[in-house]
Amino acid sequence: MRLKLKRGARLLRNTTAFLLLFLAVALTCQAERRERRVEAWRPTNYDVALVFNDQLTDIKSARADISVLILKNSVNMIDLDFGEMSVESVMVGSEPARFEQAQGKLNVTLNATARQGERLTLSVKYKGRPKDGLILAPDKSGKASATGDNWPDRVHHWIPCLDHPSAKATVRFTVTAPARDLVVANGQLTSKHDNADNTRTWIYNEGAPIPPYCMIVAVGEYALFELPQQPKLTPLFYYVPQADRQFAERGFAPGAPSLELFSQTVAPYPYEKLALIVGATRYGGMENSSAIVFGSALFDARDDAQPLSRRYNIRRGIEETIAHEIAHQWFGDSVTEATWADLWLSEGFATYFAGLFVERYEGLEAFRDYMKRDATAYFNYEKERRAPIFDPDTEDLNKLLNANNYQKGGWVLHMLRSQLGDEAFFRGIRAYYEAHKNSTATTEDLRAALERAGRTNLRDFFARWVYGTGHPVYAPTWTWRASGKKGGVLTINLRQTQTEAAFNNPLPVEIVMPTGKTRTTIKPTTKATVKRVPLSERPTDVRFDPDETILKEVVPASTQ
Repeated sequence: MRLKLKRGARLLRNTTAFLLLFLAVALTCQAERRERRVEAWRPTNYDVALVFNDQLTDIKSARADISVLILKNSVNMIDLDFGEMSVESVMVGSEPARFEQAQGKLNVTLNATARQGERLTLSVKYKGRPKDGLILAPDKSGKASATGDNWPDRVHHWIPCLDHPSAKATVRFTVTAPARDLVVANGQLTSKHDNADNTRTWIYNEGAPIPPYCMIVAVGEYALFELPQQPKLTPLFYYVPQADRQFAERGFAPGAPSLELFSQTVAPYPYEKLALIVGATRYGGMENSSAIVFGSALFDARDDAQPLSRRYNIRRGIEETIAHEIAHQWFGDSVTEATWADLWLSEGFATYFAGLFVERYEGLEAFRDYMKRDATAYFNYEKERRAPIFDPDTEDLNKLLNANNYQKGGWVLHMLRSQLGDEAFFRGIRAYYEAHKNSTATTEDLRAALERAGRTNLRDFFARWVYGTGHPVYAPTWTWRASGKKGGVLTINLRQTQTEAAFNNPLPVEIVMPTGKTRTTIKPTTKATVKRVPLSERPTDVRFDPDETILKEVVPASTQ
């Protein structure tokens, strides 16, 4: 009878987890945000040529050759996303094509119906000043500059494209700019040459498919630093305004160690080079593939009393930001979220891997402080809005840059690491990366990889932590009952008081006694759990989750 009850309880838990997951998927289907879909056609390569005027205030001429793969039969139109720059002509192959430009679209009518599997090349000629996406503005030194800043879906203001992260493609940039300027873009510099009109033409080629929001060029009178080539590491460059010349080498010092750590932990760096650029971005950093742009105030002095990195003698915030954006090269750029609801696979990963960098180079105490700050940020966010990490509803994509996708997403990875153990967790992360590099992934892809690595079922964990809301709030009490000379029994009553259902994370407990310490684990199945522990002496303290492995709040334990 006891065995049957255990089997029944296990069946009930599995059924509950399945129902939670099914409900999350059903809600996604009912309230799915309007996303740009890769349906009738897919871009495979962009060949973009830009000619800037002397003051970098306008694009004198531009051409985008877009290689397209047809995915369905009977396709008569390619509906490009495009902004308000003036279109001069559109060609499909060698033939002129009819087009209509309106409301953020450039609809190109094909001269002949395209069939599934057919490949086409569209050539769009245009010019003007983009409304957004490519920022034409003076840098912090007052010098003219141009900087791509595309997240989440702003690249279409200056490149006709399919503007969704899942529409990954290779890209080549041919950029003609004043000879005084340096130009950097995605990929490898394949050539540059001087022109008779005091301009210079630069060609960069990115051979790996990248999300459109990561496609950029940056032009300006930069101070350039090229680091000495190190074995097994990619070429690393710094581009900064002249005002930051004296800070660049020390400020970007975490760059090479970040590359090394993540290459060892995950896989070799996925791109041809890495440029770290200080320029125009509305964000603290933007992870453009192989050409990261950091905000212009990155190295500015602050009065917020941030601790200094003991290794690099720079603000800890600079160190964390650099590691975060470099981690994106693997997670977000190479493995890209399949939908916006999967954004935590980009931001949560970058947040946690920045923490791993802190753990490696600043130590365990600094890492725990980093994770505590992230927990606090999430708790504060949850007071204003209770929503799942996997958020299919939010229409304003910039509002997805929240503590769910960043800090809670990072904590989800930390809890998985703690639950699976380092060996299985990182093996699963490497398998996940290898299976989806240069492509896209979903939350379920990650779950499957970690389940295989850990040989465990994580359906309930993902249902509660990713598809559900909230976190556990523990209200523990404990009592001691002596039993003669043989010691006694410690009874721990663990209640969860959050509004959501029980979280089933195994909860480590440290028991402090006059002669030493011992540990046990509570495995909740409901919101009220009792654990009895025989001990040789009365405990003086009971500590819950002493190593900070669970994202939770704990009401101070009471004794009875």
